[in-house]
Amino acid sequence: MSRPFDWLQLAVYVVLVALLTKPMGLYLCQVLEAKGKTWLDPILKPLERLTYWLMGVDSEKEQDWKLYTFAMLLFSLVSCLLTYAILRLQKHLPLNPQGFDSLTPDLSFNTAVSFTTNTNWQSYSGENTMSYLSQMLALVIHNFTSAAVGIALAAALVRGLARHSAKTLGNFWVDLVRVTYYLLVPVCVVFAVVLISQGMIQNFKPYTKAKLTEAYTIQVPKTDDKGQPVTTNVAVMAQAPKLDQKGQPVLTNGVAMMVDVPKLDEKGQPVMTNMPVMVDQKVEEQTIPQGPMASQVAIKMLGTNGGGYTNANAAYPFENPTPLSNFLQILSIFAIGSGLTYYLGRQTKNQAHGWSVWSAMMVLFLAGVFICWWAEARGNPIHQQLGVMAAGGNMEGKEVRFGILNSALFATITTDASCGAVNSMHDSFTALGGFVPLFNIQLGEIIIGGVGAGLYGMLVFVVLAVFIAGLMVGRTPEYLGKKIQSYDVKMSMLALLVLALSILGFAAWASVSKWGTDQLSNAGPHGLSEILYAYSSANGNNGSAFAGLNANTPWLNTTIGVAMLIGRFLMIVPIMGLAGSLAGKKISPPSAGTFPVSGFTFVILLLGTVLLVGALNFLPALTLGPVIEHFLTNQGKLY
Repeated sequence: MSRPFDWLQLAVYVVLVALLTKPMGLYLCQVLEAKGKTWLDPILKPLERLTYWLMGVDSEKEQDWKLYTFAMLLFSLVSCLLTYAILRLQKHLPLNPQGFDSLTPDLSFNTAVSFTTNTNWQSYSGENTMSYLSQMLALVIHNFTSAAVGIALAAALVRGLARHSAKTLGNFWVDLVRVTYYLLVPVCVVFAVVLISQGMIQNFKPYTKAKLTEAYTIQVPKTDDKGQPVTTNVAVMAQAPKLDQKGQPVLTNGVAMMVDVPKLDEKGQPVMTNMPVMVDQKVEEQTIPQGPMASQVAIKMLGTNGGGYTNANAAYPFENPTPLSNFLQILSIFAIGSGLTYYLGRQTKNQAHGWSVWSAMMVLFLAGVFICWWAEARGNPIHQQLGVMAAGGNMEGKEVRFGILNSALFATITTDASCGAVNSMHDSFTALGGFVPLFNIQLGEIIIGGVGAGLYGMLVFVVLAVFIAGLMVGRTPEYLGKKIQSYDVKMSMLALLVLALSILGFAAWASVSKWGTDQLSNAGPHGLSEILYAYSSANGNNGSAFAGLNANTPWLNTTIGVAMLIGRFLMIVPIMGLAGSLAGKKISPPSAGTFPVSGFTFVILLLGTVLLVGALNFLPALTLGPVIEHFLTNQGKLY
């Protein structure tokens, strides 16, 4: 059940996002102009000049789309290799008070690619894997630079729209430096201090050992003298209807009761598998992580990175200590992406267009929130069938201190943007509740989206919407006075098809391969959703997970890493080609047949294009996953 306070909180959130959009957009205009002046110039201008000198960059020289893209790819490659080296050498490097070992080659590859691409997918538990040096040098620096790269690419595309018969799109190195120095660093310093005031830690202490008042016993895998797991052969179990003495299925509320029975092969013999031998282990103390957490959380949210310092991410009290810190974090996720829509309108001298794009994003955002919120507040249908009506809705996998709305709101926002931070377990959402974050990612996370990535992803759909409108009225499509030709449409479609092919291709491969299915916690449609979510998250550069899939294996680390590279770079190359094409076009004055790219009609056309072009590619897979799970859950079937 929703409360009046929940509606008030949602309304305040939307209003604050709207109020932040213009001032953030105006400041982005100052930052993204090479000669733009900001209030930080007296402090940072000398550092900016020194950085160009050290890099050997001529800040006055602009680049065409090919050189701009090459510079971005070169920077990403070098920084990725540096991160890989740090992770592989972690045990030999300083600031490692816990003595953590170096990461394996496949996990180092996956993590280096993840943070380079602004995905921040984590196949590891942060507090048990990463040293302080790895957190601050290998990961946090990427949180700044990968976010800056996204904003720079969005600015390049907007320049392509705004410029008249131009050959250049700006200078990548200048954009990278200015966004980092003038936007991300100063805002994150202030934000980190605010988070510290809420109780978030920021230190270099060794982890704290706390003695438990009540010891408890857990089961852990038994190991031999060499530390290797001891295994034994056990029968694989399957579910079958429970039968009464007459051989008839036993029903509960019209639904057959299921029991575990040995799975048999074609010869009627039990199917055996190797399982670890489990032994009891008494737990008498708890390890409490310490470290420089606030500085990482500030940029993980503002830069829509999402990589948690701890495995529990924003559900962990140190990473998200209060309701206010929770609200500020979700507000920061949308802050820059929302401001970029105003930057679009300002640069193209069509502010109504910028607000129209923002409006389309907010309609999709609110639709996702309402569906996810309703599904989670409604609760588990099986509980209702058993007469267990939980007034609080589906609280499985959620923090009681945040509740239904803040969990659903956080899940929707983090997947609207390419953030990936979580304050609840998406794997524990209802089928329709989990459908929303999965669907958001598959749309390309263009609903506000990641910093920069959301805008250039949405502009691809704008180009297609204008093209469709031109076909409907029988005129050459025009966007902001520039004719949309076959090359522009091909580049736009290529950017979308690359994502669809990679997501569905990798998910299909994993779902029929032993290396994929063996790592699932759930069978049936929910298991498919876990695989589909993993590759959607990787290709969408999101980083969140259903977490029912154990992804820390050589096969999954490698394939998910490749998917992240495809989602970031094979998508951006055609988009930069589109930017170069648009920059070289002449701007024609509007005529009677020009389709207006602002107002109610344009917003409806853009929404229709997003849903039809962006969503239909994934509809069959979604039907086999969360949609069919929803109907089966209503019939009492669990996975």
